[in-house]
Formats: sequence, C-alpha cells, structure tokens
Amino acid sequence: MLDHMTFRVTDIARAKHFYQAALAPLGYSLYFEGNYGMNIVGFSYPDPSEADGKKVDVWFIDGPSPYGGAPATTGCHLAWRAKNRAEVDAFYEAAMAAGGRDNGGPGLRPDYHPNYYGAFVIDPEGNNIEAVCHLPE
Repeated sequence: MLDHMTFRVTDIARAKHFYQAALAPLGYSLYFEGNYGMNIVGFSYPDPSEADGKKVDVWFIDGPSPYGGAPATTGCHLAWRAKNRAEVDAFYEAAMAAGGRDNGGPGLRPDYHPNYYGAFVIDPEGNNIEAVCHLPE
C-alpha cells in the first residue's frame, strides 16, 4: 500500500496553483507549504484515521534532486480515485481551466472494465494525471 508520493517540478508556484484547482473536486486541499532547503507543497484529503484528520499523500518539490537526475518528474501517470463520476467531470474541468492539456475527456473506458469512468489531463510538467471512478453510475 502506498503512503505518499513526491514529484519534482520546475515551478512550485505553478504546480501549487494547478494542483490546488485540479485536486479540489476530489476533496484535496493544500496542507503544507514550506522550505527545507527547497520549496515544497503537500496536498491532503480528509481521513478520520489520521491523527489530525487529514492524509497528505502527494508532495511537490521545486527543482532538481541533490542526488542527480532530471530537474522535474515528467512522463508519469498519476491517478486519483474519485467517489463518483461527477467528481471525475469536475476534476477534468478544473484541471483544464488551470492550464492542463486534454489527454482524454471524461467517459467510460469499457476496454479497462465495464464501469471504468476516467478523465486524463497533461499537467504543466508533462505528466498524465487522471481521476477515475470504478463504480457504476
């Protein structure tokens, strides 16, 4: 089971703006913003099992890693589970309005499974992000 993920970006302000908009329909909000030798933002969703009632599972860090590698995480596919199809639709609209690029609008993907309802957007770094609902209607 995954606990959290961290992705490097070339512009933390742009990432913060984009993901605040794109993830809000899925119940996420900006949880942390700070600097530990690098600028970092973290997004959370309500989770009553956590001590403070929120689970932070996605982080973005500004700039390249001190250990080498590319200056940003690109070409990844990140998918967030939506509670219903309306959340998938709202995610897509918000991500597009915040500067994302279409990579497959909301709809059924029956070739994945009969109830797979997803939407795909390319984020500012070139990652394919998705919201998906696996429930019927």
